[in-house]
Amino acid sequence: MTARLCLRLSPKTIAAISELAAIKKITKAAVVETAVMSLISPDHHDRREAAISRRLDRLIRQNDRLERNQAITSEALTLFIRSWLTSSHPIPPEALAAAQAKGRERYENFIEALAQRLHQGKSLAKEIPEDVFPENPHPYSQGEQDRR
Repeated sequence: MTARLCLRLSPKTIAAISELAAIKKITKAAVVETAVMSLISPDHHDRREAAISRRLDRLIRQNDRLERNQAITSEALTLFIRSWLTSSHPIPPEALAAAQAKGRERYENFIEALAQRLHQGKSLAKEIPEDVFPENPHPYSQGEQDRR
């Protein structure tokens, strides 16, 4: 036996209910009843909390990987700049044009090599061993396991 309930819903809600009923090929009453039962079921909050918790865990792991990759990138760039500044000698004015031309050529080669590495999926972060970060060894490897 069913009881009758008169509701006032917005036209937007009615349209959404009608659309879902048509897609699922069920009555509008069945759509509303399923939604209400889902909302008032005792495990509704537990399921919702579990889903949110899984999403948060995934976001935390992704954030850990991003932080790790950013740290590697920053350190690599810092070391390169330090090395370049300590090994570069001032260029005499008469050799400046040739040095600028060579610099443009090297820059184009660098961009080409970078594009090729990125296209192949290579990255410095993947090449650095996990033991570089002994205080937090698992965030990157955990993320790899999640993708499998």
